[in-house]
Amino acid sequence: MLSTTILFWAGNSIAGRALVGVVPPMALVFWRWVAAFAIVSAVAWRHVRKDRAELIRRWPTVLALAATGVASFGALLYVGLQRTTALNTLVVQAAIPPLIMLFAWLFLRERTTRWQVGGVAVSLLGVLVVLSRGRPWDLLHLGLNAGDAVVLFGVVLYAVYSLILRRRPQVHPMSLLWATFGAAILLLAPFYAAELIAGRHMTLNAPTLLGVAYVAIFPSFLAYLFFNRGVELIGAARASQYLHLQPVFGAVLAVLLLGEAFHLFHAAGLALIGAGILLSSWRPKGLERNPLRYNRISLKAL
Repeated sequence: MLSTTILFWAGNSIAGRALVGVVPPMALVFWRWVAAFAIVSAVAWRHVRKDRAELIRRWPTVLALAATGVASFGALLYVGLQRTTALNTLVVQAAIPPLIMLFAWLFLRERTTRWQVGGVAVSLLGVLVVLSRGRPWDLLHLGLNAGDAVVLFGVVLYAVYSLILRRRPQVHPMSLLWATFGAAILLLAPFYAAELIAGRHMTLNAPTLLGVAYVAIFPSFLAYLFFNRGVELIGAARASQYLHLQPVFGAVLAVLLLGEAFHLFHAAGLALIGAGILLSSWRPKGLERNPLRYNRISLKAL
């Protein structure tokens, strides 16, 4: 289930890139969450009725979760895909676990080892290699691709979202999904309206509708259910490690389905990110490991 979840999430970038030119980014993210909200509503209404008072009491937290993890991340990903490749966005998203560890250390004062700090640094170096197309010195001259920069901003927001999720309302997971999906729709509606006013409309045909259906059903609704069950079966810490499969699955899909070229800087970036993950997981003999606990950090955002 966890491997399938990551495959669905990798497919989200592939679908977003494939739909460039036929579905504007705000239309894609808006209708994605409208459809996912409708599906969740069909199965969550009993839980929502029970948890309604707690959701209303904790509405600022729900709104913050919806803004950083559901609405913003998806919107920025689809906007970025207008200007960059699916491969690049997938490698940039591999920075999410190291960034979460870094932010938890900076803002929550969670204990970390020097191996974990070193791993974060190496992983972020791998992301910079991809962002600069193997020419990190270009970043000194503002040579960063606009699409990559937008996706990177979304990745940072998702790391912030993961910290907020530590303070999530104590309600049924389905109730929280329903509330955050609904809040995200309200937040996205003005941006979608502005896109329509600007004359950007989606092309209605079978491939377009299938693409929107995919992002609503697979990386949105089913992936959350599968990840939630996987966490219950093997624990949150072990389940979070499956996030590192996303650039691997995504690279294969991007090459096979989109015909994108896999360059040497992609391989270098992935190698550095992998090395950073190994460093972060390193536990010298006799040193107590204090792993970062991912309390369902990926349950709602990709």
